[in-house]
Parts: sequence; C-alpha cells; structure tokens
Amino acid sequence: MNEALVVLVRSIIAFATLFIFARLLGKQQVSQLTFFDYVLGITIGSIAASLSIDLESRAWPHWVGLAVWTLAVLCIQIASTKSTAAAKIFIGEPVVIIRKGKILEEAMGRMRFTTSEVLEQLRNQGIFDISMVDFAVMESDGQLSVLLKPEHRPATVQDLGLEPQGSSMSAQLIYDGKVIEENLKANGVDHAWLSKQLQKRGINDASQVFLASYHPGSQKLYIDLYEDGIDTSTKKAD
Repeated sequence: MNEALVVLVRSIIAFATLFIFARLLGKQQVSQLTFFDYVLGITIGSIAASLSIDLESRAWPHWVGLAVWTLAVLCIQIASTKSTAAAKIFIGEPVVIIRKGKILEEAMGRMRFTTSEVLEQLRNQGIFDISMVDFAVMESDGQLSVLLKPEHRPATVQDLGLEPQGSSMSAQLIYDGKVIEENLKANGVDHAWLSKQLQKRGINDASQVFLASYHPGSQKLYIDLYEDGIDTSTKKAD
C-alpha cells in the first residue's frame, strides 16, 4: 500500500481514537489545565502522532499506549474527586500569596512564582497597585484570583440601594440569514415584530442579516448585516 495512503488512514484512525478518548476524559482537560494535565496531554498527543506517521512499527502498540494513558488520566480524575489527598498530589491546591496588600514570600517560593509574574497577572486584571489587594490566591491551574480591599471594589446595586433588575441573556433571532424560530417563541416575539424592526433599519429581508440578537431585559435588538459600511448600531426595539 502506498505510504501516503497508509499515513492518511492511520492519521484518521488516530484522530478518531484521540477524539473519543478526549471526550471520555471530559472538558476539564481543556477548561482547567493544570501542569499535570498539560504533561499528560502532550504525552497522549505524542503517542497519537507516532500512530499516524511511524510506519516502521505496528499500529496496535500505539493504541494500547493511548488506552493505558487515557485510563491513567481517568483513574487520576476519579481519585481526585474521591480523595482530598489525591487531589492535592495530582492537581494541587490554591495558595494565598498576597494578604492585606503584602506579598507572602514563603508561599511564592513554594509555588515557584516570581514577583514579576504575579504583578503581570495583576495588571492583566487591571490592578496596578498591589496595596489595593485584600487577598490574592494562586489557583491550581496557575491563574490568580484576586479580592480587592472593600474601598477599591466596584459598587454593587446593593451598595447603591437600588432595586435590582432581573437578569437575562441575549438570544439569536437571525443567524446567517436564517430566522431561528424557537428563539422567537422563547422570547415572546413573532415574525411580524421582527419584520417591523428590520424595516425600521431599511432591511427588507432576513437574508440580508448576518446576525440579529435580542436582549429581552433591555428590549434591544442588535443587527449586523453582511454588507460593510452600513450603520448597525444597537437601537431600542419598540
């Protein structure tokens, strides 16, 4: 068999196998990537790559390797959910590195994080003065969670003594020129209402619209057309 064809077939099989195993492991591998997950991900990916292009070896040992590593990760995930001690070993635990605006050098040393790295993460969150920080916690995935001192926290509705408004999410009414029927019904509007809103903006047909999203709380309809240079600013719907 032609080598290119063999590589193509084995690559497809490797991709399908890796996809199935990744689905089995769940989204945590991507959404909360710890250092241990990172190492395991590289290893499993390397085995899958070898399965695709290492034509001098048979395919089945690579599949066995993929299955073993996937099973190992799965066991670690299960153990981490059942045992706090296992979770500390394999995943790690959050560590307070700033308290009352003061850097805890000993904790920083245990995490092997430099002051420059911490300051960079603070700046990424819009914090340029470390004295504003009440607590900062280094999470197991390397991200910094910050609690500002009370005087520096944004005012809430409760702080201002205002009546809180109900929260809601925007819904897509039109996507890629097609009206999404279920979203119209779910948001209590119909085709007649939508056509009226489109006509107000000089749009004759939904096929001209790339995206139209409606926020029921504010009753605002956002419209983005296919054509560039047309005013698509948000307007309040009647």
